[in-house]
Amino acid sequence: MKKTLFAAICCAALLAAGCKAKSDTIKVGGIFPLSGPVAVYGVEARNGILLALDEINAKGGILGKQVELISEDDEGNAEKTVNAYNKLTAKDKVKTIIGSLTSGCTIAITSKAQAQKVVLIAPAATAESVTDAGDYIFRACFIDPFQGTVGGLFAVENLGAKRAAVLYDIGNDYSVGLKDNFVKTIEGKGSQVVATESYNTGDVDFNAQITKIGATNPDVVYLPDYYSTVALIAKQLRAKGINSPIVGGDGWDGLTENAGDEVLNGFYSNHYAADSTEPRVVNFVKSYQAKYKSVPVSFAALGYDSMYLLRDAIEKVGSADNTAAIRDALASTNGAYLTGNLSFDVKHNPVKSAVIVELVKNGSKLETVYKTTVNP
Repeated sequence: MKKTLFAAICCAALLAAGCKAKSDTIKVGGIFPLSGPVAVYGVEARNGILLALDEINAKGGILGKQVELISEDDEGNAEKTVNAYNKLTAKDKVKTIIGSLTSGCTIAITSKAQAQKVVLIAPAATAESVTDAGDYIFRACFIDPFQGTVGGLFAVENLGAKRAAVLYDIGNDYSVGLKDNFVKTIEGKGSQVVATESYNTGDVDFNAQITKIGATNPDVVYLPDYYSTVALIAKQLRAKGINSPIVGGDGWDGLTENAGDEVLNGFYSNHYAADSTEPRVVNFVKSYQAKYKSVPVSFAALGYDSMYLLRDAIEKVGSADNTAAIRDALASTNGAYLTGNLSFDVKHNPVKSAVIVELVKNGSKLETVYKTTVNP
């Protein structure tokens, strides 16, 4: 009798501690810059994941279990990314992680994830080396070589550029990767790179470099950096009388809320276009606007796709704990997602198209409009 009573008390205590809730929940880790200089990326990506989870959980979850996102803020700082990873894996015991957003922060944890067999999906880390750590590392975005190539092709074929200038961050892998492939493509198409100027991360005065660029009379300027820096550069470019088209990459997402008329006549490669008439995109934008009262940028779309990629893989193998099987299921992905028809190459980089969007003025507000699509 005493043993039965003791067992009953223990069971009740365990249930009170949340054991049942844990068994009925699948935990997914998330690492994002929710504050700091690139917070727009992290907030949007997390919003996209949470929207996907709303839909997934409303339909019964995954394998009959509700899904919970445990998110950590790394502030866009690689050391804090490592701390977040350690917390998620050691304390929260997650088997899968979505994040981080920038390439440097993601690379800081890929070797750890590979060694511990944690499935890691990077929504927006575009540097080519991100997946070098091994076969547990995936990404939802296209890579820098493709994105830099897309920018070069657009500059020559759509803008008719013959003389291109480049201003880039010499200490940023993302910026360098885009620059290298833009230059290679421009020169391969018979056009000329008339100026290649650099700066250091955190610089705010670019007038010396812009003066040199202006002297070369470029008909396009390539700015491969994140939105906060691009806004500063564009303002100084226009102030110096350089009104040529400016072109960049997906790091420009966020300019519509953080820049002004100086970024007009600006174009950038991106993962999707919010004004697309494709039904999947229309429904996503409508749901996102209803929940967050804003138009989702590409990081939201990539976060949303990352969650659905993970959902599909877990359901395919019937387990949220067998990370080797989840890895293999992800690798065999071939289907339609928000940012396009997606499959993975041998290094777990997605094979899909890119879009070019243009920054335009709608009344007093900046917005992006679809310009063209470039296929792999």
